[in-house]
Amino acid sequence: MNASENLIATEQRLGAHNYKPLDVVLTRGEGVYVWDTDGNRYLDCLSAYSAVNQGHCHPKILAAMVEQAGKLTLTSRAFRNDQLAHLYEELAALTGSHKILPMNSGAEAVETAIKAVRKWGYEVKGVPEGKAEIIVCSDNFHGRTLSIISFSTDPDARTGFGPYTPGFRTIPFGDADAFAAAINENTVGALIEPIQGEAGVIIPPAGYFKRVRELCTTHNVTLILDEIQTGLGRTGKLLAEEHEGIEADVTLIGKALSGGFYPVSAVLSNTEVLGVLKPGQHGSTFGGNPLACAVARTALKVLTEEGMIENAEKMGNYFLEGLRSIRSNIVKDVRGRGLMLAIELEPEAGGARQYCYGLKERGLLAKDTHEHTIRLAPPLVITKDQVEWAVSEIEKTIT
Repeated sequence: MNASENLIATEQRLGAHNYKPLDVVLTRGEGVYVWDTDGNRYLDCLSAYSAVNQGHCHPKILAAMVEQAGKLTLTSRAFRNDQLAHLYEELAALTGSHKILPMNSGAEAVETAIKAVRKWGYEVKGVPEGKAEIIVCSDNFHGRTLSIISFSTDPDARTGFGPYTPGFRTIPFGDADAFAAAINENTVGALIEPIQGEAGVIIPPAGYFKRVRELCTTHNVTLILDEIQTGLGRTGKLLAEEHEGIEADVTLIGKALSGGFYPVSAVLSNTEVLGVLKPGQHGSTFGGNPLACAVARTALKVLTEEGMIENAEKMGNYFLEGLRSIRSNIVKDVRGRGLMLAIELEPEAGGARQYCYGLKERGLLAKDTHEHTIRLAPPLVITKDQVEWAVSEIEKTIT
């Protein structure tokens, strides 16, 4: 047994089997590349589900983390720290938010939004206590906590974990008429991904979000956009909502907010929604800690100052064009926005996972989703040459 086989065997023996990773053991990362324990180099086309948009181990984020770690890491929110206010200011300036609530993981940000919007529904909108409803979409992915899996339509995520949290109404994604029909007097919010990532990079029809925004405004419903995967440059804009020309009432960000160095998430909103939370009603020991804030501040800075968002748009278009030029009878669809891309294979191709293993052998790491789809989401620092190389390796693997 070599070193990597040894590590895999230990994981199998001692770890819970709630993941099914590709059998590659990574030990180092830099920019768009990662290396395994045998010294093989790979182009990372997953970016830790878009958490390393800024590239692996970005030197400026690393420096900020090391510097802050040597000064102060955690005070809890029982006391104030000298980093939080700066993060608030910088996030507000960047996104136009009026109120910000920091958490750690994406799922925590989603849970926070659900709590705040329900409370808003009772205290501001006047919905009877215990009756609040939130509209969600089928094939959604918002996390793995009990309340979130209660409104998942994925049997793997949901089965065996009941009883489930009530208060959610599920409708098809991208269907504005179904959305209109689902609204009633107890509807307090709508929680939607601008592009469904886990479902296979599903992009809604043009005009869908404009109509959703109008319906939410008309019926006094809080529009919550989960931009944890689509946000922070991934689609070629800072936030994916910009493609639709709309503004959410609540925006959830995470993942790339730390450039992959640390779990940091945030709920971005206004005083009306987040103002309902009073001391003692919600919190987190680590949420808004000085280390997280220092890391997030620098992660945002390099994202905007180093032209990564513009690069995502340019390289994304180039990548999409390249993928669409691949001629193969097993390719059913190629779609994407910015550097959030997917190749959907015909069912007779026998599943996407084998092709992900084929790509791994060629030095490219990607992940299958929903059985027939290969997702591609490299760090936003990818260059034209690297895109060309990736397209050529994908073409060889598929054809």
